[in-house]
Amino acid sequence: MYRIWIVEDDPKLASLLRACLEKYGLAARCADDFEDIMTHFQQYEPHLVLLDVNLPSYDGYYWCRQIRQVSTCPIIFISARTSDMDQVMALEYGADDYMTKPFHQELVIAKVRSQLRRVYGEYAGEVREKKIEQGGLALYPERLELKWQEATVTLTRKEADLLDLLLQRYPLVVTREVLLEKLWDDQQFVDENTLNVNIARARKKLQELEVTGSIETVRGSGYKLVLEPYELGEPG
Repeated sequence: MYRIWIVEDDPKLASLLRACLEKYGLAARCADDFEDIMTHFQQYEPHLVLLDVNLPSYDGYYWCRQIRQVSTCPIIFISARTSDMDQVMALEYGADDYMTKPFHQELVIAKVRSQLRRVYGEYAGEVREKKIEQGGLALYPERLELKWQEATVTLTRKEADLLDLLLQRYPLVVTREVLLEKLWDDQQFVDENTLNVNIARARKKLQELEVTGSIETVRGSGYKLVLEPYELGEPG
């Protein structure tokens, strides 16, 4: 059963949405802590999020960006804001759709079902999931996961993009310029230390998996992925 998470601070509307979703055979849960959205998101692991724009402390745009760092699950904004700019911002921050209040329940169900079909259902079956593997180290960029043997770690979007390049070009060196272009569209505004920070985070994820090898700095050029013979399937 698909799990839908409703992040809406109007209790009455949230309850109505939950009842509507459950009526059509979907599991639904309403957020009740708007200070720590990410912890509850990762605990519930929803297949889709219905996200309001106007929320306490941080708005929905902020939380959309945070969710996109760890997940590609569909996000549908539900908001009383009707301007074109609000809808553009939602899509730019990673949302899949935008609905303005008030809305008919049938429209909510139709849009939710459409996104579920696209990502998990009959339409998704036409697209093979991307997997990049070198020596037993497997990256699933669409689900933001890195796997080694039986262990798996969750990546941020930047970590996944970085490892995507390093794995695709393994064992060659990837220049800093290429990495910056891949990770940031407008690299002229990227602080010099930003790439170093993301490299360090990716190295930490490899350490968590206990991979014998790491991301090696090639002075004056860039970075390359180094895997020891054991990771390449040779006798250890």
